[in-house]
Amino acid sequence: MKVEIFSDVVCPWCYIGHVRFARAAERFRAKGGTLEVTPRPFQLDPGASAQGEPALPALERKFGANARQMTERVVTTAAGDGLRLDYDKAVAANTFEAHRLIEVATRQGLGTEMADRLFRAYFTEGRNVGDAGVLGELAAEAGVNDDGKGAEEVREQLARARELGITGVPLFLFEGKFAVSGAQPEETFAAAIDEVAERTGQAPITRLAAPADGCDDDGYCAV
Repeated sequence: MKVEIFSDVVCPWCYIGHVRFARAAERFRAKGGTLEVTPRPFQLDPGASAQGEPALPALERKFGANARQMTERVVTTAAGDGLRLDYDKAVAANTFEAHRLIEVATRQGLGTEMADRLFRAYFTEGRNVGDAGVLGELAAEAGVNDDGKGAEEVREQLARARELGITGVPLFLFEGKFAVSGAQPEETFAAAIDEVAERTGQAPITRLAAPADGCDDDGYCAV
């Protein structure tokens, strides 16, 4: 079964969704199923600078003075999934090059690992995921040989996301036909995987669950 995960590495619900889906996927594999998971790019703020800036002030410009309070819900939710989100350290930056690196890693069979490393770098370590030097270090840590390619593929996938009508992430696309959006509970992901295993072959994109928490293309994450 092929699964594409559209997400952005600065989206908190994408991080949570990746972790929950990974657990559900392992349960499916434990039953003898096979899953081929491919990360796909989505940019919440394509106009962001690669230089980076503290994330909280950036959030305050968008959502007002209560932005810090707004982060509390997602931080608490993430902690329940074993993740630490530190908005005091986080650096808002353009994510195009991070997605290009994930594309390079995917060709080397390390796409999911590279995405996970970038999530942790942004949310926990306060690294600038738009900085070339930082990305080089993270690639080396993940065992990825960055050949500098992948930009055109990222642009193509970003355009594809628009053509599919994706306006919020994370979105999990099964066999190019069935979609689950948002950071669903692990049980919902597990049920969706099982259902797709029975329904593979049906045509237009069918949503298998009501939307859950995610980030939209205006950069709003309900954080």
